[in-house]
Parts: sequence; structure tokens; C-alpha cells
Amino acid sequence: MKNLFCAVGLMLLSCFAWSQVPYTSGNNGWKEDSLGNHRAVVLFTGEGKVAKAVIPWRRNDPSPETKCIIIQDAKTGAKINNTRTGIINNEKGEIWFEPVSGKGKYFVYYMPYRNEGRSNYPKGVYLPAGNTAAADWLSSINSLMTPNTQVKEIQSINDFNSFYPMEVIATADETAALIARSKRDNFIVFPEDRMFPIKMQERLPLRWVHGTIPHSFAGKADKGENYTYQLGVYALRDLDDVGVVFSDLINTNGKKIPIKQQYCLNTGGTDYKGERFAMSKIPVARGHVQALWCGINIPVDVQPGIYKGKAIVSSSVGNSESINISITVSDKTAADGGINEPWKQTRLTWLNSTLAQENTVIAPYTPLVLQEKTISLLGRKVELNSDGFPKQVQTFFTEEMTGYSTKPNDLLYEGIHFHFTKMDGKNLTLKSTGLQFTRQEAGTIQWQAGNVNDTLRMDVDASLEFDGFSAYTVKVTALQDVKLKDITFHIPFKKEMAKYMMGLGQKGGERQDPVKWKWDVATKNQDGAWIGSVNAGLQYSLRDENYVRPLNTNFYLQKPLLLPSSWANGNKGGIDVGIKGSSMLANNYTGEKELKKGDVLYFNFTLLITPFHPIDTDFQWGTRFYHKYQNLDTIKATGATVVNIHHATPINPWINYPFIEHKKMKAYIDEAHSKGLKVKIYNTVRELSNHAYETFALRSLGHEINSTGKGGGFSWLQEHVGNDYIAAWFVPGIKDAAIVNSGMSRWHNYYVEGMNWLTKNVGIDGIYLDDVAFDRITMKRIKRVLTQNGKPGIIDLHSANQYNKSDGFNNSANLYMEHFPYLNRLWFGEYFDYEKNGPDFFLTEVSGIPFGLMGEMLQDGGNAWRGMIYGMTNRMPWSDNADPRPIWKVWDSFGIKGSSMIGYWSSHCPVKTTNEKVLATVYQKKGAALIAIASWASEQTTVKLNIDWDKLGIDPRKATLIAPAINNFQEGARYKQDDAIKIEKAKGILLIVKEN
Repeated sequence: MKNLFCAVGLMLLSCFAWSQVPYTSGNNGWKEDSLGNHRAVVLFTGEGKVAKAVIPWRRNDPSPETKCIIIQDAKTGAKINNTRTGIINNEKGEIWFEPVSGKGKYFVYYMPYRNEGRSNYPKGVYLPAGNTAAADWLSSINSLMTPNTQVKEIQSINDFNSFYPMEVIATADETAALIARSKRDNFIVFPEDRMFPIKMQERLPLRWVHGTIPHSFAGKADKGENYTYQLGVYALRDLDDVGVVFSDLINTNGKKIPIKQQYCLNTGGTDYKGERFAMSKIPVARGHVQALWCGINIPVDVQPGIYKGKAIVSSSVGNSESINISITVSDKTAADGGINEPWKQTRLTWLNSTLAQENTVIAPYTPLVLQEKTISLLGRKVELNSDGFPKQVQTFFTEEMTGYSTKPNDLLYEGIHFHFTKMDGKNLTLKSTGLQFTRQEAGTIQWQAGNVNDTLRMDVDASLEFDGFSAYTVKVTALQDVKLKDITFHIPFKKEMAKYMMGLGQKGGERQDPVKWKWDVATKNQDGAWIGSVNAGLQYSLRDENYVRPLNTNFYLQKPLLLPSSWANGNKGGIDVGIKGSSMLANNYTGEKELKKGDVLYFNFTLLITPFHPIDTDFQWGTRFYHKYQNLDTIKATGATVVNIHHATPINPWINYPFIEHKKMKAYIDEAHSKGLKVKIYNTVRELSNHAYETFALRSLGHEINSTGKGGGFSWLQEHVGNDYIAAWFVPGIKDAAIVNSGMSRWHNYYVEGMNWLTKNVGIDGIYLDDVAFDRITMKRIKRVLTQNGKPGIIDLHSANQYNKSDGFNNSANLYMEHFPYLNRLWFGEYFDYEKNGPDFFLTEVSGIPFGLMGEMLQDGGNAWRGMIYGMTNRMPWSDNADPRPIWKVWDSFGIKGSSMIGYWSSHCPVKTTNEKVLATVYQKKGAALIAIASWASEQTTVKLNIDWDKLGIDPRKATLIAPAINNFQEGARYKQDDAIKIEKAKGILLIVKEN
């Protein structure tokens, strides 16, 4: 950032004549948390005990008259108590003070604040105006005295906090004079250079109000550069539909930069799904400024020279404004579009990127295969009925989840279907008009089906992707008036395959019977559930045509789910889950519904077939994360193999914007690679650092990328962003203040391009995701760019437990399941209770095993004994009281890599204990086994082992049972086969069984 301000500095000098008082940096010369970020430097040149200053501070903050002013003696640093204010407004401040050191320099701090609340979510509170002056000094003031001070400088604590030049306001008189000179009634257009992002929305900057109103813009660009500029539209009346169109840019030889190479980010583009869109209208309220960010993708093969054309800004109210555009193209070619100079806003073109949108198959998945009505994918099959819905869903994973079985696991008792029940209790039977496949590709198969009778028509459009995700659009049209007692959507599971459940207010674990649930999107991020067993399951989610992904991770209540009107039906709808006859039925119902002829309802839903792939246990044993920025030799000595670089570190300081210190990051990664280590970085989408170069360009897009909210938070946000945002994570030491993204937006296009750039240019080996605020479309794109050209593309997902009020009581695994096909490991996480929750909670919500993943523990270091029956440890060096290295040592000495994990949940597990509350998982290899035993018994107990020696593959006559000594885990011991083994409450034991 320092280089950016230096580059801009020379450009600012031309503005000093307008401002009269120079704006300078204080070079972090005072403590902002008590004095604020801004001060005036005044020089007292008079006599006596009363100094008067009139400060033309031209500030943009609301209600400046209510804020405290602190005056400090520059010689001593002492605060001056005898002060008084007169006229205080945004344009100027009239101040009297006692010059305690006589003639000389004094500092006037005019926005002091204090931070309240959590250190990582501070609330900057501006100190209120007050009176500390002595009565006798106040009585000595001559209110009519002329100023006897000179205002030498307006200072910000540093460059980053400066208001200059785009937040230095024009006065009301200057603005009125400008409007009068303009002779316009509707709007004025101010062309502006990309190096001066338009920041204020309700005032004009001083930079714009002197001289003539420009009708042209001139810029310089290199061949191939992603060039941008701004058009600031100042509304003189309410405008509903501001737009801009461009002409070709043409040089004197008739060579063109065509219209197709030009765009305006504010009026349209390409969304995160790769679909083109146009804004229907851009409203601008009277007295407000709307920045239009315009771009020109200069062709690489363009002829150098001056290219001229027009940008025409229009509104249905009044005349259009034509701005002459002149771009001088040099004979130099910009490297990679100029994106290596992002302070020039060259990366804004990333917002319209379609990189990695093709639904190509991602390893380890295989191309889809269609045979008649059956679609095969990795480890799974879906057979369709003629109505378009699944007749059967099969998986072919073993119970151990380490391979495939030849025998299918049938998930459904009968096909998924709808019922339309009349008021008399009879069903309206719909006849299928046929199933038609409309798209057949390796990554996606789509189909349509029609179902109709004389009363209703149900049109089905659906697709299945290579990872097991299926999306259904179900359009129900009334062909005549009808009253229905109920519309139900039935998913009939086979009882034995519906052992576990997660969602609809249920923590992960054994499925309760029955579950009765009602819609409550205002407080609960719940619209479906996962139901299944370890090696076969189905997640489903109910939606309508207005579905928008809500916010999550502490912010759900600020942008919750939209209530699906069809399914919820005015709070009549809900979901019942439980045994019904021979099946376990998920009954999704609407209750009574009256339809008029022509009415349309959308009963959309998604399905996700689990597991996604077998477990890669060798990755778990051989890939050991070190979650801290540290000396690489120190990290390597621990036995870790992958370094996770969090944000707020020297090489990745700014949250979710890992571009500014990329040279330091590359040097660190290069060194890590030379030592045989891989490096992943923190980078996700949910909130964005205020240090992002594009902050105000994104702000100009309204709520497309920045979420609406009440504002507040750290002082920088209040002083520069202003209002209507959600303040997010803050890092005190480096003053990194983030704001929350709105959800699904073009920022995901930028994110994909950014990850591509980091993979190619910095050499990252993957990413660490701290919760996820994007959907599976973006996740697939990210996986593609991270794994390009043989890169490892390791993705590691952390989540704090989402089952709380702020997060809408959703289960982390349920919330993020759509991303699981592309993850390499889970880290679940803060607020997960590893002591009070049962083994099936571990299995479903923490371990990742039913989905083909493995994980690690976090909160309080986890429970090492319970973790081991799922192959989990905690992560280095996150917890001081739970170092995983002693267990790693046992893994290595036993030779766990290459072993087969046979969990307690498998009917093939060769070891069980005599206490059903004490569970055993076996890690088996030829001639030896590592047995992990963990207790959920309510007190200390003793158990014996029931061992199936044939399954274990060990001759019992030659077997020895050894408990190796493990620091902070267990003491060493030997056991005979029939010995009782003492197991402490909430702990366990690791045993190595091998032949002598």
C-alpha cells in the first residue's frame, strides 16, 4: 500500500491550490484510540491567554457539532482544558483555547473516539462534546475577536486514514455555484481518474468544484491493459434509471477499440454462475453521487496512438450527457493485463470473469454414464422414474468407507414422489407425458418430464452432476380452480439406511423418531436435512424460485433465508420424519392450499447423494498441518508437512485479500518448497479487508457485493465507508477492518481469478477456509484452478459450531455439505463439545467419515481418545494442552500408513468391547493392528475385548497386546487376551496387537 500512496502523492500536489491548507500524514505520530485519526496543526501568533482558530476542515462525518474536540500543546503534549467552540459544522470549526506555552504550535484533534466491545468486533464511539473550561477563562473571551492563529496543516494519522483528496468536501456555496454554472436541471457528470476512487455519496469533493465542468476524459494505457476510469453522476433531482453507453474508440488511422471491449461494472456484467445480466435501473437520489466504473480491455494487438470516442450517460429524466473519451495507448504491452498493478484498478475486470465455469469432471470423480433411465457416477447410481424423480438411489461404498462393494446399498424404499390430496382425502393422480434427457455431458446430465391431469400440470426440470448433486425445478400449474387438503413430497427411505439424521433442529446423531418441524426462517437457517448411514445417505433442501443463499457465521439473522412460499404455505407447511409402515418417511407437506386456474407454484429442491468418495486414510496419516506462521525449520522439525498461513500474519496481513504482500508470501513458499513443505493460505469469501484496493469501486455497486447493514464498527469504516454495511472481523494490531460480503455476487468471480493468480504466481498449495460464504459453483471453480497443472490444491475447511442463535441453529456439516466433495480435510471446530456429545455426533458432525472425509479437532484441544476412533488428532500448534506429536509417533512406529481403518460403526469390525458405551476402531495391516478404544460410559469402567481373530488376521496363540507409552495420553502396559482393561471416564486406550 505504501507504494500506492507514493505513486499518488505527486498527483495530489496539483490539488493543493484548491484546498488552501495542505493535507499531510502524521506518520503514526499519536495514539489514535484516544485522540482519533485527524487533527489540525495550528500556529498561535498572537498575545495573551486566548487563541482563536477557524479551521476549514471540510469534513464529511455526520453531526460534527456533537463530537469532542481535544487541543494539545505541541511542546509538552499536555491536554488543554480551557477551550470553547463556536460554529461547528462540516465545513469549518470555530475554536478558542488557552495557548498555555505561548506562541507556537498546537494540535486540534476533532474526531477522538474510544473502542468498546470485543477487541475483534470493536465499536468505535466518538467522544461527545463537553465543557472543561474554567469560568474565569471563559469570561475573558471576546467572541468577536479575529483569529490569531494560522492553520498550517490538516493531518491524518497516516496516509491510509487520509480524507484527501476525494473526501475533502466542497462547501454548500461552492456546490451551489457549480450547479448554477452547469446550467443543468437533472444531473452533472464528472469524469474521474482511476487513481482517485469516488468515495463520498452525499457530497461533492472539493476537487470537482473549481474551474469549468469537464466534458472529456483523457487517460493513458498500455497495450493489453485492463484500463478503468470513472464517471461520477451527481443528481440534481431523483433519477431512477441512470445508464451509460459507449461508442467505438477510433484513432486517426481509423483503427478501433470496439464497443465490445468496453463495459460499465454498474450496469451489468457476468454473474458468478457465468450468466450475463443487465441492471434494470440504477437509481440516484437527489444530491447524491453515483460512481460508474467503466472499463476498457485494450487489445494486445492494438496500434499505439490516441483513440477517441464517447461515453454517453443518460436517464429517462432529462437530457443525456456526452463525455469525450481519449485514451493514449503506448507501444508497451502490459503484463497479464496489468493485474500486477492492482492499485490501478486493473483487476476490476475479474468481476466479470468466467474462469473455470465449464463443468468438467474434477478428480477423483468420473464422467457420468447414462444407460436408459439410470445414471452412474463415482460409487453411486440414480435410477429415474418416468415422472422425472428418482426411483432408486444406490451407493457402492463399503461400511468401512475405504473402498467399494459389489453389492449396492439401496437407499430408497420406493421412488421419491409428490401427492396432491383433494379435500375428500383422495389423490389427484398425474399421468407422465414422458421423460426426456436434454443434456448429456461428462459433468452434467439434464432431463425434463411432464405430469398432468385435467386439474394440475407438474413440469420437472432436473440435473445430476458428477459429484452427486441434483437440482430440481418443479413447476406446478393449476389448469382449473382446485382446493387441496395437502401437497406432500415424500422421500421414503429404507429403514436400515436411515440410521442417522442431521438438520431440522436435530444435532447429528442417531435419528430420532418422530421429528416434527415447522418453518421459521427468521431465526433458523433450516430448510432440509441429511438422512442416511455411513455409506449411503441423502441430503435434501426445499426451495422455491426466489431462493437466495443467506448469510452465515454470526450474520444469519441479518440476511436470513427467504421463506419459500410454496413449501411454507403461510405457516401451514412443515416436515415430519419418522417410521411409516415399512419405510422411514420424510414427509414434506404444505397443508391446505387453494389454487385458482393459472396459478403457479414452484416446489424446487436439491439432493446430495453421500458419500462422495472413499476415505483417503493415507492422506490423513501422511499430511500433517501446522497452523501458524513460523520459522520453516522449526515447523519441519515437528513432523508437520503442510503450513497453514492465517491472515493477520506478515505475509498475509489483510483478511481475504492476500495480494498486497505477495512478494513476501512467494519468498516464504519458495523456501518451504525447498524444505519439502507445502503452504496453504487463509483466503475465503464472507468479509473483505478495508485494505482492498477495490473497496470503493465495490461500494459503488450498491449491495451487490457489500451487504446492507447498520454500519458502525471500527473508526476507519465509519469515517470512510460511512453507513449501510456490516462491520466484520477486526485485527487490532494492524488495524485491519473488514466488512461483510452480501452473499452470492460477482466478487466470487474475482475470488476465482485471485486464487488462479496466487496459484500461478505465488505458488500456493491450497487454501484454508474459515467457514464458507459461497456455494458449490464457486467451490468447483476454486478446486479447478487450485489443481491446475498438477498442483495439489489442498482445501481445508474450518467451522465453528453453527448450531446457535446467531448462525440460525444449523449444523456445520449440514450447512457446508455441498462443499464436501472438494475438501481434503475438516476442522470442526470452536464450540464443538467433544465431552458431552455422543459417538454418533462425532461421526456425523465432526469426523467427515460418512462423506468420504476425515478431520481434526479444535475446541480445548479435542478429546484425544475419542478422536482416535475416527482417526483424528488436534492440530499443531493450536492447543498448548494437546500436542498431537506423541500420537503421530505411534502412527509412524506402528506403520499406520497403508493400514485399513475398520470403524466401530462397521459390522466387520473385528474388535468390540464388553461395554456398549466403550467403542473400538481397528487400524489393520498384515500381522498387526492398532486398536483405538474410547469411552462414553458415565464413569470409569473396565472392559474386556471380544476379538474376531480370523477377521483380524492374527494368530491368537502368537498375539501380544501392548499399550505403548504415550505422553499425556497413556502409560505403557502389556495385556493378555482376556485381561480386563481399565478405561477412565471420557478417555480410552491405544493398543498394538501383533504376532510375536
